[in-house]
Amino acid sequence: MSADEKPAGRRTEHVVGKVNDFPEGTHTVVRVGRREIGIFNIRGEFYGLPNICTHQTGPLCEGKKTGGTLVAREEDDWKPEWAYEGEIMACPWHGLEYHVPTGQCLAFPEIRLRCYQVVVEDGEVKILL
Repeated sequence: MSADEKPAGRRTEHVVGKVNDFPEGTHTVVRVGRREIGIFNIRGEFYGLPNICTHQTGPLCEGKKTGGTLVAREEDDWKPEWAYEGEIMACPWHGLEYHVPTGQCLAFPEIRLRCYQVVVEDGEVKILL
């Protein structure tokens, strides 16, 4: 069994930094084995997304900052409103937007990125793989 493999059903914790390395409202790309993962701190909650856009495999999490987006809903008579402030990552190549907490692509409802579980214990930020 290689270092990247693990028994079925078991997840491994990987320390990716200290809490202070991830100030609120920022994100950083870390490498865990062969994976690049964006670690996001949104209002004190931590999220992990793969650093790859589904469009043309662009470096999704290397975008400058998270923001919000305009949405229009039928129940609001399609009136545009700003939503998801600090929760949207746009790929720096072509601007395809993803909702960080869920991995949902905003333009294509059938596309959802894998979300990695990120935990904080004793001041350390860990990702579970």
